[in-house]
Amino acid sequence: MKRIDKIYQFIKTKTSEFTLEELLNNNGLTATQVSEELGILRNNVSMELNQLLRADKIIKVKGRPVLYLEKSELEKVVGHALSAGPIEIQSVDEIISSTKSAKEEENPFDYLIGAEGSLKNQVEQAKAAVLYPPNGLHTLIVGQTGVGKTLFVNMMYSYARYARKLGEDAPFIVFNCADYYNNPQLLLSHIFGHIKGAFTGADSEKPGLVEKANGGILFLDEIHRLPPEGQEMIFYFMDTGVFNKLGETERNRSANVLIVGATTEDPNSYMLKTFIRRIPIIINIPSFEERNISEKIDILKYLLLKEAHRVNKPIKITPEVVKALIGSASYGNVGQLKSNIQLICAKGFLNSINNDEAIELDFKTLPSNIKDGLFSIGNKRKEFEELGEALNSTILVSPEGYKVLLEEDPYEPPFNLYKIIEDKASILRDEGMDEEYINKFITTDINIHLKSFYDKFKNDKVKKDSILKIVDKDIVKFAEEIKQLAQEKLKRRYSDRLVYALSLHFSAFFKRIQGESYIRDGNMDGVIKNNPDEFAFALEIKELIEKRYNLEVPDVEVVYIALLLSSVEEVSEGQVGIIVAAHGNSTASSMVNVATKLLGEGRICAVDMPLEISPKKILDIIVDKVKDIDMGKGVLLLVDMGSLYSFESVIMERTGINIKTVDMVSTAMVIEALRKTNVMDMELTDIYNSIKSFKGYSHEINEEIIHGEKVIVTVCSTGDGTAVKLKELVQDIIYNLTEERIKVIPVGIKNLDNSIEEIQKKHNIIAIVGIKKPKLPIPFIPLEVLIDGRGEQILRDVITNNSITLNERDKNILVEDLCKDSLNQFLTFLNPNKITSVLIDFVSVLENKFSRDFSNTKRISVAIHVGCALERMVIKEGLNYAGEIESIEKDTFELVKECSAIFTQSLNIVLSDDEIAYICDMIN
Repeated sequence: MKRIDKIYQFIKTKTSEFTLEELLNNNGLTATQVSEELGILRNNVSMELNQLLRADKIIKVKGRPVLYLEKSELEKVVGHALSAGPIEIQSVDEIISSTKSAKEEENPFDYLIGAEGSLKNQVEQAKAAVLYPPNGLHTLIVGQTGVGKTLFVNMMYSYARYARKLGEDAPFIVFNCADYYNNPQLLLSHIFGHIKGAFTGADSEKPGLVEKANGGILFLDEIHRLPPEGQEMIFYFMDTGVFNKLGETERNRSANVLIVGATTEDPNSYMLKTFIRRIPIIINIPSFEERNISEKIDILKYLLLKEAHRVNKPIKITPEVVKALIGSASYGNVGQLKSNIQLICAKGFLNSINNDEAIELDFKTLPSNIKDGLFSIGNKRKEFEELGEALNSTILVSPEGYKVLLEEDPYEPPFNLYKIIEDKASILRDEGMDEEYINKFITTDINIHLKSFYDKFKNDKVKKDSILKIVDKDIVKFAEEIKQLAQEKLKRRYSDRLVYALSLHFSAFFKRIQGESYIRDGNMDGVIKNNPDEFAFALEIKELIEKRYNLEVPDVEVVYIALLLSSVEEVSEGQVGIIVAAHGNSTASSMVNVATKLLGEGRICAVDMPLEISPKKILDIIVDKVKDIDMGKGVLLLVDMGSLYSFESVIMERTGINIKTVDMVSTAMVIEALRKTNVMDMELTDIYNSIKSFKGYSHEINEEIIHGEKVIVTVCSTGDGTAVKLKELVQDIIYNLTEERIKVIPVGIKNLDNSIEEIQKKHNIIAIVGIKKPKLPIPFIPLEVLIDGRGEQILRDVITNNSITLNERDKNILVEDLCKDSLNQFLTFLNPNKITSVLIDFVSVLENKFSRDFSNTKRISVAIHVGCALERMVIKEGLNYAGEIESIEKDTFELVKECSAIFTQSLNIVLSDDEIAYICDMIN
């Protein structure tokens, strides 16, 4: 039994033994009693008692000494249910004298901040909507993300029960229309229900939300995501009160439901006018920015009270912190303010964890982004002055008096952050870590937990759909199917580069067909002869295209598809490793430290050579380092002088790993080598040739080509339509980065190296982008890297190192959103927008547990595979593992299973052992 469970059971048993008279005489259990009875350290008992109090399992009787009682046993003794906690009282008398009826008579809107101010008209509208005879008026709530629309609708429901318009047990059903916006059939099935056989998988009749909400309120959040047919069915139901389930032809079902919708968008732009006309009341909720100073402070105090109540400690906050917090909520409204408050309270709690004093929030301890809020609000002179007048001194918020306004808050993390802090601090102390290390470790953990949760509330409008912006969605889906078939037929593992290359090629081909413009090539026989397997599979693709798109595919297109299949490289993971070896106690380490601070961690390590250590000993050390750092792409050895330069052949002989050595190492050389591996992902030979002639950053322009026009070359299958599309994409990125003219030249993959050499005679090629890498040592950006968002950073780096002035515009060209895009293609029942953040968290947990950094390709492939596995669990079509599960290393299997608990907690989905076995295979 866990420690917390032992303590709880002990208090429960002891509480059941008390009589009412004994309780009235202030009997209870102290932390010291529990500690002595159970043999547990008192500070650990106190920590667990606070956790049980926050979990509403025990109550706290304040006094000297502090007493604790188990809640359910106390309820039996006093004879009635207690209110939701945590409960802290001065004596048991308070519980006996309190009555539930007094609580019921409170008007819910009395607790809404701004009900008599900026929300006064909105509250009056809401009351009218609820009270209007006979069954109220359907309502639409409009407001930005995070302004409190969900809270406001909950208040309407509570007010309807308070005013006796709804019964105490009237249903309140909440549904987010965005969950199934990409599957209208499933969305309508959820709202109206379906009969058996209505669609594939409808094995039995199912009631819908309208039926479940009969006699109450149906809250449709993000109602603008309803498809037109859904809006029509809803407004017909609003008019008549009757509906039909999916699969029924007649509307002969009825329900009495008040519908309340909520949206962040302009209703007139996103919803049918006939639908809007059916909604007589539209309530606009003001943003946090539009609230007056008094209300902003009250909202902040309420959120602080909530955190004080959670940790059962007072919170002291200076006027500067209040101003900074209010100024930091420039986007995200109250939701963003809540996130910021939770972050700084968590850090304050960490600093005060060893004492019972108040949590102090001081301006100096704030993160920089929240500190900036003070300067932001300082630019609004009137508001700044009003805040100064309202905030005379430090504010002290006590834990007493908190009232729950929203039982299920979408902005509330599904984890107890303070419990995480307590547990991890306790574990780290037990391991002998000092307080400074503990604070740094847990502060990072706090940031990760809150960031991963609140990321899902960030504005998605700036994101682009990457490849879907330039290619039709159906074509991308078809290319995905071809990739899967190609891997099976040709026994290869292709990266997403093949998907992008095929998508662009098919898109260009279909346009050529429409214009009756075909590619002509007289040398098809050579391609067929050199690539028989690819050509045979290309013929199968031809049949699939003709069947799917009802058009005739010319033979020359088959040849180009075969050429593309043979030219796109298979999946290649890992980077070139770098070892820096130099004489001296810290010479190599210093150079590596500078490089990693500038460019981030990479496959690089240092070998320092104190002069007293023998060359043989150093050789043994370097051999071990080479074995550790190699990922299959070889190792670059950067050395200073002497015997080190002659180690290359010996190391290769002893390890079988490809080694290239460059002497006269400098800090600039280490930075340049790491840049070429980390950012440009160049091959060992290319890096070696480049570094060998590297003269430092003051000589970065090659004298031979200084007069040539700077160009970027795009490589695709033909050099025509597809490469031209790619050219346009690259031109957009360049336009975003600089005003200087950089020409983009498209070429085909046939005779690629010859084409590049011809271009090089007239131009200075600064980068190559596309599906095939030439042999020349020129920075190469694979197509999938360009599409997934990293390509823009690489181009920025290339441009900077070619003495081109950066002049970036405030515009995002490409964003890394591949995982979500791919899942949109594969998933039917699960919503990619909802599960992607959980999948990314899962991959991060895997990396931490296995102490490994996955490549981006690996992260995406694992996330997509597991996303599909979760859907298979939902529809009960899980895979059966082909091998022996027992043959998988037990520790690996158990670690993956432990990591997969995140899906149980977040999505209530449990992965089968067979699916976990496949994930183990992917990791290994």
